[in-house]
Amino acid sequence: MPSTHLSLHYHLVFSTKNRLPMIVNEWRTNLHAYMGGVVRGIKAHPLAIGGVADHAHLLIGLKATHRLDYVLRDIKAESSGWVHKDVGQRKFEWQPGYLGVTVSPSQIERVRRYILDQEKHHGRQTFQEEYLELLKLSGIDYEPQFLW
Repeated sequence: MPSTHLSLHYHLVFSTKNRLPMIVNEWRTNLHAYMGGVVRGIKAHPLAIGGVADHAHLLIGLKATHRLDYVLRDIKAESSGWVHKDVGQRKFEWQPGYLGVTVSPSQIERVRRYILDQEKHHGRQTFQEEYLELLKLSGIDYEPQFLW
């Protein structure tokens, strides 16, 4: 076969440092748009970006040459730099860790809707409850004492 064909889609979740509610409504949409620009800048494909005051969700398509840890490093560093510079919130930080799970092509639209409906979703469930549910649904083992 003369060419390569891949479907590498990831649902990424990460929180603000100590899960503090630092992402305010006035600039949240701009932050998500900026993150989409960072994703495009590394030649990846942002399919959905959402979140609430204390965390972000991204659904992105990557190439085989992308390293997931570098992708997250770039998104977090550049977006926190944007918050510092353009919003003026100097104490803004992202938590060091993240959740990254692959998404089957048949589930992309479902995950996209889930990410874009975060405000409604978090009227019913906290970030901690959501995160534990995502870990469980993904079959990821974890040590509770190292989660928060």
